[in-house]
Amino acid sequence: MKKMVALAASILLSLVFVTSAQAKTLRMAYDADPVSLDPHEQLSGGMLQLSHMLFDPLVRWNHEMKFDPRLAESWERIDEHTVRFHLRKGVKFHSGNPFTAKDVSWTFERLKQSADFKGLFQPFKELKVVDDYTIDLVTSKPYPLVMHMATYIFPMDSKFYTGTDANGNPKGMLKKHADTYASTHVSGTGPYSVTKRQQGVRVDFKRFAGYWDKKSPGNVTDIVLTPIKEAPTRVAALLSGDVDFIAPVPPTDMDRIRKSPKTELVTMSGTRIITFQLNQKRRPEFKDKRVRQAIVYAINNPGIVKKIMKGFATPAAQQSPKGYSGNVASLEPRYNLKKARQLMQEAGYEKGFSVTMMAPNNRYVNDAKIAQAVTSMLSRINIKVDLKTMPKAQYWPKFDERAADIMMIGWHSDTEDSSNYSEFLVMCPNKETGYGQYNSGNYCNEAVDKLVLESQGETDEAKRMAMLQQIEKILFDDAAFVPLHWQDLAWASRKGVHIDKVVNVMNFPYLGDLVIN
Repeated sequence: MKKMVALAASILLSLVFVTSAQAKTLRMAYDADPVSLDPHEQLSGGMLQLSHMLFDPLVRWNHEMKFDPRLAESWERIDEHTVRFHLRKGVKFHSGNPFTAKDVSWTFERLKQSADFKGLFQPFKELKVVDDYTIDLVTSKPYPLVMHMATYIFPMDSKFYTGTDANGNPKGMLKKHADTYASTHVSGTGPYSVTKRQQGVRVDFKRFAGYWDKKSPGNVTDIVLTPIKEAPTRVAALLSGDVDFIAPVPPTDMDRIRKSPKTELVTMSGTRIITFQLNQKRRPEFKDKRVRQAIVYAINNPGIVKKIMKGFATPAAQQSPKGYSGNVASLEPRYNLKKARQLMQEAGYEKGFSVTMMAPNNRYVNDAKIAQAVTSMLSRINIKVDLKTMPKAQYWPKFDERAADIMMIGWHSDTEDSSNYSEFLVMCPNKETGYGQYNSGNYCNEAVDKLVLESQGETDEAKRMAMLQQIEKILFDDAAFVPLHWQDLAWASRKGVHIDKVVNVMNFPYLGDLVIN
């Protein structure tokens, strides 16, 4: 009997040892920790990163900017207003409750109540529950971005959030910056659950044993997130081995990380376009297409990327980055000083003129340095620039006032779609509709507006792509704005932490799929 007990103990000990040997812990440092555990409290990159850890969306983007099935296994368009989603069966929430269409419906209604998310879901008329594992998303008008919006739907455990908390408040109550039940308790279908959280200090995550995605290669069982606001301190923590993964990585420290034999740097072209807009209402010279073209030809944006951005950006000639429907591969940066001077001469401005320029100095990467470089470049075609840079808190009111002849603006598409750039940056400004809200150049082309509006209701992907690409070609020929570059993204890890497989242009690392050697 004693021998059997000893043998059993030995086997148990062996199993514990094997499990411990296989267990992988990821120690990571971001510049901030999530403000809440409620995925609908704030629309931000940090909260969406958290959502991909604790919840699962209906679908998610892949590296090719296509849609991968997650809690929705498949989908099809029923009519011009309706897309039907077939939900995955056998999925459990962290609480043990089964996942059904009821949870998607409950979440959808909550999204439409969220101050941050409801604007994105305005095109939707309703969500119809067909059966326990089938739902229809119905739009008021034909709408081509239903799948894009499905990436924002992270079903919550409706049963878990039903009832009242210890204070008598509804568990599902949604309120910003409040100690609600949903902000401090979570039950999702995602790869991790939260085991410990001290705001501003540390968040501990544990792999969910009942996670549905058995095909996921991820082998990280525990994650410890430590917020480190200061970039140099964050980099030092990685180089010293105190953490395994950091984001974001400042351009000034990239060489140190690259040269270290213990670390890996992963960079990727981002989707935030940085531009200058030329105000045609303030400056009659900017109404001449040849002058606008001259300015674009005079600005060496590949040189800005190389020298100022240290290669940490991708030179742009259009709004749409690679992978977006509107991207036109043949459009390339067109720095040519000789051509720029020729165009100024043709337009009758060989002797140039003086303008004002404003830019922020703490909003975009190296924004003030970029503005200074552009000022110098424009002087070569006899455009004298009076430049003012200022903190973003002061800049945005000035931008709204259109207080300078040339103003800097950066934009990331909320929908990961080309039309979002045009709707805000180049359509004729219209206070009633909100179109052209960030078009400080007052550029207005009725052909562009017509195509943008037509694209909003075109559900044939090929036809819509042709429209969006035609828009980019018109804007390019018109020199509607000055394209500079798309800001790049950077992450770093110790060797053996394969972050290159899970990071993406949205900056939502899919940590559930992370593999550590």
